[in-house]
Amino acid sequence: MSDKGQILYAKNAGERSLIASTTKLMTALLTIESGHLYRAVEIMPEHCAVEGSSMYLKPGERYSVLELLEGLMLASGNDAALALADAVGGDRSHFVKQMNERAEQLGMRSSHFANPHGLDEEGHYSTAEDMARLMARCMQNETFAQLVGLKSCTVRGLTLINHNKLLNLCPGCLGGKTGYTEAAGRCLVSCCERAGLRLICVTLDDPQDWLDHQSLYDWAFSAYSTRNVTSAVSYELPVISGQKAAVEIKAEPLELLLPTDKDVALRAELPRFVFAPVQAGDTAGKIKAVSNDEILGETRLVYGESCEQLRRARIF
Repeated sequence: MSDKGQILYAKNAGERSLIASTTKLMTALLTIESGHLYRAVEIMPEHCAVEGSSMYLKPGERYSVLELLEGLMLASGNDAALALADAVGGDRSHFVKQMNERAEQLGMRSSHFANPHGLDEEGHYSTAEDMARLMARCMQNETFAQLVGLKSCTVRGLTLINHNKLLNLCPGCLGGKTGYTEAAGRCLVSCCERAGLRLICVTLDDPQDWLDHQSLYDWAFSAYSTRNVTSAVSYELPVISGQKAAVEIKAEPLELLLPTDKDVALRAELPRFVFAPVQAGDTAGKIKAVSNDEILGETRLVYGESCEQLRRARIF
């Protein structure tokens, strides 16, 4: 999927699945959007009692929200997820409610969260398409993007290594989130950018996730490119009662993500003429990009120059 939501390849993208620790994408997004990254959070015993991956918090310690985020995303700390849920939501149940509200806002129609860490639980699921949509929103946040791009960091003397091997294996990888439980299998959400094009890949229950993400990115970046299909558009439109006989018409940029070999036709919708005066930048019509009778997109046609009304001489 592109970061604008265009799906380039999909297989069972709408099928509900367990998502393991890729859940933490939503936990991180809500935490970052709440602000107060340097607020101190006290670690409670119940935060440390959770099973699975951990950043090894201890009851009574105090960590900043940012330190907990680093432990959440690099070490995939379930303890950090619970501490952040309490800090941001007041308690786990309220934070989970916020997760589901945010999912609805993002159009994640086939997702439901039951916890902030991703351990298997009834009513906790998503789809590959929904997780791609979530990742696209996450990567628009500068703090989030910086966080998932870290290969390692040190928190209180403990070195945390990012579980996302694609940062080293895949050219252009910007970050992502891994996940695994025995029931969910290997889950991976990643984002990669090459030559200004940003794409997102999601695999759920995929034992070959590292290889599959690299292969899908290599294919997508070679098969697709972003084109401004209206860059060369220019027309002349006759002007009635104007100081010029005609004015130039230009098209606003229309950038489309297209297969590299796809032919695109342009259909302009303009009047046969226009009455003066006209103002540069005003809408003159519209232009559509079409392929095999499918409308791929459209944009405005605008006047490229102004034209005043012709002043007629008066006879006394």
